[in-house]
Amino acid sequence: MKVRGERECQACGTRWSYYETGSIECPSCGSPRSVGVDDRTAHTDAPADLDLSPHRARFGDARGTLPEDGVDDLKTDLRAYARKRGFIRGGELLPLDSTYRAARELLEAIDLYDRLRDPTDAETHYLLDLLAGADDGERPDVTAVPETLRRARGMAAVRAADEYRTDVLAFLDELRASEEVTAGDSGVDSGRAGDDGSREIDEAAATVAVEGVDAVTRIAPARDALERLRDRTKRVDALNGDVDPADADALTDAADAIGEFVRSGDEAALARARKLLSEPGE
Repeated sequence: MKVRGERECQACGTRWSYYETGSIECPSCGSPRSVGVDDRTAHTDAPADLDLSPHRARFGDARGTLPEDGVDDLKTDLRAYARKRGFIRGGELLPLDSTYRAARELLEAIDLYDRLRDPTDAETHYLLDLLAGADDGERPDVTAVPETLRRARGMAAVRAADEYRTDVLAFLDELRASEEVTAGDSGVDSGRAGDDGSREIDEAAATVAVEGVDAVTRIAPARDALERLRDRTKRVDALNGDVDPADADALTDAADAIGEFVRSGDEAALARARKLLSEPGE
């Protein structure tokens, strides 16, 4: 999706950032009549806060079966958060952040935990520790994931890596187009004057931006790494996430490293991604 991030209210003249509010309604007077006043940029993210404190208060030191209504409400909040999240904001590629990863894992873990007949203390501690820190991006260490619940981390990694990969691929498409626009820029304002004298933004303006120069040279190696990420993700998915938690984390760590390479051109980040995705003996 491409949007004009800076909005201006036609009723009262207030200006605000669509990227911060996710709404075209004026935050001052509530009018829905607003216009974009800058260039369009690629954008897939939406404002989303994850506050799990009400759920922590509800579950407390729960042991055994969780309250059904509480579980449903928690799942609803986690799904709503995940649906809103994207990884391109105002033309910039975001990291695959720890809060998104933790929210995904908690959602998967609740499903698995809820099917256990007689949860052990270790299984309960894992779930409550995840609930305690997910909104701050904190997760239990890989060594603390019970064998019976490790599919939660595996499937969370699959879903997070897939979502991130989709946005990075879209970003790379926009990056190539933006580089072509930049290469053909004559230095003259390409905006067009409207009938009322206002400036209309040229639709051909660059929609994404990265650090450094020669960004187009990052596209091919990034796509190659994303293809390898896709293959590894499909394998874990075929196993229903039942892999060593460290291997699951390698998927999301690799995805994030690819994003870092695309943003900055840091070859060390690309090398890190390749190492995380390499087969034994490579």
